[in-house]
Amino acid sequence: MPSNFAARIKNHRVLLMLVMVVAVLGSAPLFSSACRTATSVVITNNSTALEFRHLYLSSDANNWGPDQLNGSAIGAGSTYTLNNMSCGGNSIRVIVEDQNGCFLYQTVACGESSSWTITNEATPDCGN
Repeated sequence: MPSNFAARIKNHRVLLMLVMVVAVLGSAPLFSSACRTATSVVITNNSTALEFRHLYLSSDANNWGPDQLNGSAIGAGSTYTLNNMSCGGNSIRVIVEDQNGCFLYQTVACGESSSWTITNEATPDCGN
């Protein structure tokens, strides 16, 4: 009888260890998303004619987030600071859309403060 009891305890310990391993591995995605890096970028519009009416963030080319300007605009000669951008990879793409519906892009490193100065020499992507 004692050996049967010892075998049951051993089986329960193995089962408990297996449950613990599955629980730890199953919670790994929760920890990875919680460890996102905050990033900030200062956008300076040194152009003389462009006004940026929309600002988007993207972790890949096909998935843009919502407009970060919330109805504001970055006029010619203005500066806009975007703080605490959530950044889960090595970099994030910052996209501005001007009054003509054309886009400019800049990739910034995650975990760092960055600056992006847009000048008259910038060539907007107008889908041509």
